[in-house]
Amino acid sequence: MIDVTKIRKDFPILKREVNGKPLVYLDNAATSQTPQQVIDVIVDYYSNYNANIHRGVHALSQEATDKYEQARIKIQKHFNAAKSYEVIFTSGTTHSINIVANGFSSLIKKGDEIIVSAMEHHSNIVPWQMLCERTGAILRVIPMNLDGELILSAYHELLSDKTKLIFCNHVSNALGTVNPIKEIIDAAHKVGAAVLIDGAQAAPHIKADVQALNADFYTVSAHKICGPTGAGVLYGKEEWLNKLPPYQGGGEMIAEVTFEKTTYADLPHKFEAGTPNICGGIAMGAGLDYMNAIGFDEIAAYEHELLEYATEELLAIDGLKIYGIAKEKTAVISFNVGEIHPYDIGSILDKLGVAVRTGHHCAQPIMDFYKIPGTVRASFSFYNTKEEVDVLVAAVKKAKSMLE
Repeated sequence: MIDVTKIRKDFPILKREVNGKPLVYLDNAATSQTPQQVIDVIVDYYSNYNANIHRGVHALSQEATDKYEQARIKIQKHFNAAKSYEVIFTSGTTHSINIVANGFSSLIKKGDEIIVSAMEHHSNIVPWQMLCERTGAILRVIPMNLDGELILSAYHELLSDKTKLIFCNHVSNALGTVNPIKEIIDAAHKVGAAVLIDGAQAAPHIKADVQALNADFYTVSAHKICGPTGAGVLYGKEEWLNKLPPYQGGGEMIAEVTFEKTTYADLPHKFEAGTPNICGGIAMGAGLDYMNAIGFDEIAAYEHELLEYATEELLAIDGLKIYGIAKEKTAVISFNVGEIHPYDIGSILDKLGVAVRTGHHCAQPIMDFYKIPGTVRASFSFYNTKEEVDVLVAAVKKAKSMLE
């Protein structure tokens, strides 16, 4: 059982006030907060061994290199990648997706088909549209139903020998839906297609096993899992990473350079050009350490309890509608109240110290599907409490009374 009172003491920001009210932070799907244990790791890096990695023979460089590569191994073990060099450090999920999209430019031809789901973040739509424009490939979309679930029968009908790539999020950032990615991956492989899973929203709630899932690619951002912004990873199967060309040219990703020819470094360095976010990678490992010490099963159970409580309390508000009522979902509630614009509700909630996200959440096709301008999104983490849910509910009622 999670000791929330003890956990909250690890997060300095949760002690602050906003507009004279205690902060109730419910925008965790955008960015999780950072515990003191991870902040200490960041301070330690810049205070004690800040240096470039892989290149120096001096002590600081060797220390930084060791810590960075230890973080890579932590991430490998957490996601059960077969080899540490299948973990590529990036600036986050968007960067990771673009590495794959750029790499497939040389592997895709006109008439090939690429499939994405209807509930993708823009980061998992736009790169594939750009790929289709460059190559003449055709983009297909897995439709969704009103409950916020993918229509898998339609997905199976889309698959053919023309299908080369499938892209799907593990968890929808806008709705919280947990997608059946194992079925999606297995079906794709039967027609010879590769699959990239956007794991940015799943990583805070689900400990994904990339080998058990048999995913070809899996992407994660550190700032969703108690780590810093500007850091993340791309997991890729060795065979696929070897097929893809480098995304950027520069230092670190080369084996030998002459003016006549350059040969590329082995994995993972082939995709890690330039000086990386060294501290970010190390701190990402520390964030996973922190969450694993609590336990992902315990986190999931507690967050589900929060989700059920918040859902029941919010639905008791007259005129409130929740979008995304999938049977399997994480602790995310997207809602509107009558005809009130979500931005107006969010603004009042902020005045009352409650931080939520409003708008289309970089998932505009979902909002178009529901014929709405956006939603208010409250997203919960293991450091939130039922008392904070009560504050949210009271704030929504207050906003409703002011705006109707």
